[in-house]
Amino acid sequence: VQLQASGGGLVQPGGSLRLSCTPFGLNRAMGWFRQALGKERDFVASISRSGGRTSYSDSVKGRFTISRDDVKGTVYLQMNTLKPEDTAVYYCAAASANPSSNYAPVQETSYTYWGQGTQVTVSS
Repeated sequence: VQLQASGGGLVQPGGSLRLSCTPFGLNRAMGWFRQALGKERDFVASISRSGGRTSYSDSVKGRFTISRDDVKGTVYLQMNTLKPEDTAVYYCAAASANPSSNYAPVQETSYTYWGQGTQVTVSS
């Protein structure tokens, strides 16, 4: 299984970007993580396979929105009011299979499949 993340780029502080992750074709919870240069990879957001439950890190809550379109087989991360500290490589991931349709894990170890990452740079 391969996940393809796209949509990264250079944006000014206060700007917006939308990341996409395709194709996932998996009936699983999905998540976004990010890794800044020289730092560990951190959780950003997750969405259950039903789409009914989402989780966010405190640093992005209120600015980022995760969503999924199961017809297109795509998960999105809408990022608004971007800050320089949001600069990182962003990864999408598919969680391990779970019987709960509201499962939306935040731990990296709960994810089985990973995309290659897309660079987001927030700078003036």
